[in-house]
Amino acid sequence: MQRSLKTNPIIKDPFWTPRLEMNATEAVFHQWQQLEKTGCIQNFRLVADQAKGVRLGFFFADSDAYKWLEAAARSYATHPSLKLKKLMDEFIDLIGRTQTEDGYIYTYNQFFFPELRWQNLQIEHELYCHGHLIEAAASHFQATGERTLLQIAIKAADLLVDTFLNLGPQGTPGHQEIEIALIRLYGVTEDQAYLNLAEHFIEQRGRIKPFITHILAKNKSFGQRNQQVSEAINAYLAQHPEYSERYSLPTDNFSQKPPLGHQRWFLNMATGKYFQQHKPVRKQTLPVGHAVRFAYFETAAAMLYLEREDETLRQALVRAWDHMVMRRMYVTGGVGALPNIEGFGRDYELDPFYSYSETCASLGVIFWNWQMARITGEAKYADLTEWQFYNGAAVGLGQDGTSYLYNNPLSCRGDLYRRSWFKCPCCPSNISRTWADLGKYLFSFQGHDIWVQQYIGCEWTPDQQPGIRMESGLPWKGEVMLEVLLDEPRKFCLHLRIPGWSGGVRVRVNGEDWIVTPPAPHSPCRTASGYDPGESWYLPVERTWSPGDRVELEFEMLIRLRFTHPKVKATRGKAAVSLGPIVYCLESFDNPDVDIFMAELDPHSLRSRFSEETFGGIHLIQGLTQEGKPLTFLPYYLWANRGSSQMTVYVRTKNPNKQGGC
Repeated sequence: MQRSLKTNPIIKDPFWTPRLEMNATEAVFHQWQQLEKTGCIQNFRLVADQAKGVRLGFFFADSDAYKWLEAAARSYATHPSLKLKKLMDEFIDLIGRTQTEDGYIYTYNQFFFPELRWQNLQIEHELYCHGHLIEAAASHFQATGERTLLQIAIKAADLLVDTFLNLGPQGTPGHQEIEIALIRLYGVTEDQAYLNLAEHFIEQRGRIKPFITHILAKNKSFGQRNQQVSEAINAYLAQHPEYSERYSLPTDNFSQKPPLGHQRWFLNMATGKYFQQHKPVRKQTLPVGHAVRFAYFETAAAMLYLEREDETLRQALVRAWDHMVMRRMYVTGGVGALPNIEGFGRDYELDPFYSYSETCASLGVIFWNWQMARITGEAKYADLTEWQFYNGAAVGLGQDGTSYLYNNPLSCRGDLYRRSWFKCPCCPSNISRTWADLGKYLFSFQGHDIWVQQYIGCEWTPDQQPGIRMESGLPWKGEVMLEVLLDEPRKFCLHLRIPGWSGGVRVRVNGEDWIVTPPAPHSPCRTASGYDPGESWYLPVERTWSPGDRVELEFEMLIRLRFTHPKVKATRGKAAVSLGPIVYCLESFDNPDVDIFMAELDPHSLRSRFSEETFGGIHLIQGLTQEGKPLTFLPYYLWANRGSSQMTVYVRTKNPNKQGGC
């Protein structure tokens, strides 16, 4: 079982460093401004008796502020800023004044229903909000060493232990997150009670019988409470119109919805699948329901395995991940085919226009991948992480650091565009906290052996382990150099991940070729998306290393046509185009004279070229239609950065190597 690093590497990478700087200097401050503009921070002031007004936003709005705080703390660790520190300190002080004496903090109830708690755990996200507070506190303590926010989180967590540890399944949350938070808090404090409560929440899930009766009652209760809240808000705003001028909420994000979407939403809710409340954890081997909830639940279960080493839990985790990748994941690594439930459809139901593929869902799968890589030591989990870094997750954040996509279709007719904020702004700070913690995902170790999980330029100098300095040309060039940082010779094994997208690799150690023997093909089956992380593997390089030894890798960067499984009806006769770890798309800006949805690609015409003038320097792919008209393919993560446009990942073409599925 592999361990995480205690100290993250310092990233020095031509692709990632500018993005991380933009995240720390632009995105985090923009997000704070939006939280102020929409009244999210003001909600805390109202409860702390520092202001007059009415609480605005979703019942779970507190979580957006906590995710911002975690993003700020992680950014501060790598990009210290007095301005950011001041914002964090002021907000932490406000949180402390909002919290009750016994540790409770949830502004929705504190403002509208001050005498009530835990009324509707399935819908109203109390535990979800407490979870993000606790996660923010863990990250803040790790970044600063200060305990003020940590003590607030411990106070809240102690209340949760006293309240829920001995409750049955009806005490489980509707949106998972608290489980991750409690295990992280256990890691910081070593207080066994927090791990026990996380395990309790996980083990009690899926045991409410009959769930339909329970959820119908909770929906009715929520409707009644929500009506009271709406009336209170409207009454206040009618008397104080200036308040709504000062604090305003954006509209909801747009998504194209398939037929019978509402009916399928109801069935998901009624059966408990939407909440992953339909079965106990070990029987949940199919990805179902709300995609973010699912990914967070699986992440928590994997974290629990790392503490308990229950083999039955591991088996369920592996089966669920494999099923997701083989049958329910898009070629970008996005998950969630049904906009109405923001979640999974049936096997091979992967229509590119209906793709929801919420940014938070890709991030949630990244969290899960990391734990699975540590558990199994298999390369496929790190491979999917890389794929999602460059595609399904990266698309969520605009090049300016202040514009976002919430849901991510793979084909769009011009009705979706990047926005500065959302009515439900869960994605912006989620991607910012993940990017700020990017160094976490680069290496893992066991004993003295090191696994190189991601090829991102960095310097890692731990206290006792061998260190690594890495230079990387990814994602545009397949050239990587690693220098071993040692004081004296030491024997250990360096496990180099060979990405599934690479057509081959040449490895040299101190200028001499190292024999590369790929493993046998892992499976005759095709994935639903055409991308298979199982094609990746680790190359062990074991030797006695000396200070300054160098390893050079040259990955073959191939343009690939990725055809979906024959059972994916929506994309038959079409293919996605990829180069290295990047999925490409056709955007109307670059193809004004072509109907991108009807054009048929000549598959032999594809060539890549580096364009210095496009988005600061990227590789474009050029091709021709069967009629000889030019086509320009743009990296998918960059679409919608130039305004509203039409876009498609899939282009009509013939499959030169027709293969069946299984």
